[in-house]
Amino acid sequence: MDVPVWGWAAVLAGIAAMLAVDLLAHRRPHAIAVREAAAWTAVWVACGTGFGVLVWALWGARAGQEYFSGYLVEKSLSVDNVFVWAVLLSWFAVPPRYQHRVLFLGVVGALVLRGAFIAAGAALIHAFEGVLYVFAAFLLWTGWRMARQREAQLNPDQSAVLRLFRRVVPMTDAYYGQRLLVRTGGALRATPLLAVLVLVEATDLLFALDSIPAVFAVKDEPFLVFTANAFAVLGLRAMYFLLADLMHRFVHLRLGLAAVLVWVGVKMALKVHVVEIPTGLSLAVIAALVGTSVLTSLHATRGQGRRPAERPEHPPFRAASAAEVAAAEPLWRRPRR
Repeated sequence: MDVPVWGWAAVLAGIAAMLAVDLLAHRRPHAIAVREAAAWTAVWVACGTGFGVLVWALWGARAGQEYFSGYLVEKSLSVDNVFVWAVLLSWFAVPPRYQHRVLFLGVVGALVLRGAFIAAGAALIHAFEGVLYVFAAFLLWTGWRMARQREAQLNPDQSAVLRLFRRVVPMTDAYYGQRLLVRTGGALRATPLLAVLVLVEATDLLFALDSIPAVFAVKDEPFLVFTANAFAVLGLRAMYFLLADLMHRFVHLRLGLAAVLVWVGVKMALKVHVVEIPTGLSLAVIAALVGTSVLTSLHATRGQGRRPAERPEHPPFRAASAAEVAAAEPLWRRPRR
């Protein structure tokens, strides 16, 4: 698959334009309602699907199937990431009107990190094909571990990343709107929103260790791997606001995702020197595993409504008062003349 430089440039420019439109549409802080989240989810899915159709038309059915397989794998694994975000934002008691901004910045960081991971992975595979066995073993182990641990385990209060952040970075105990940094008492301090952003990036880094090898198992073409990841990740914010209050209903999802990881791990191990499983068959298996886990989950929890993630009885952070916000000094001091 030969993708010219202008093709990469066009994709990156398109992603930047979509991010700019999203940021412009949410320039005023407000709580994202379910209806708005559903509309944006439909927009992002349409963008990802439309790009897949374009790949199919330009490079053929095989490339199109490989893109959609990677997109489906990444989109499915991202649901688990969304539920972790729900736990983080609830524990930090992030005001709903500020959640979109921190997740927007988190997604931008995720795109950069994943681009670097994909470039490194492609270079490794090109230099040493045997690394595919390492990736396959990692996927099999991750799938087995996920199958044994049906619920995501996360305790933000005991996070090593948060403890290190608090130790190294001076931080306020209050949110100052959407600000990540604030100057009070002559000192520059981080707000809790910056701590949340750091944890969001840290959790995405861990999820990328699973999802990127999984997409490489479908296809090792960097262009398809990157675009499948990018279009799946772009819709994560909308998916969060749509599904965060329903995380208790997806009781079988992690088992389904575990099966997907095992499947793509086996596919990756076999493709080196044994047999390459047809892309169409792989796409059908992935769709069946994810679809079955979702349908059985919804059936098992039928009748249950939306329920937000549990918040601590005494949230660790608060919203700054109007007087505190007004007393905040300019972030960047003017140089003395």
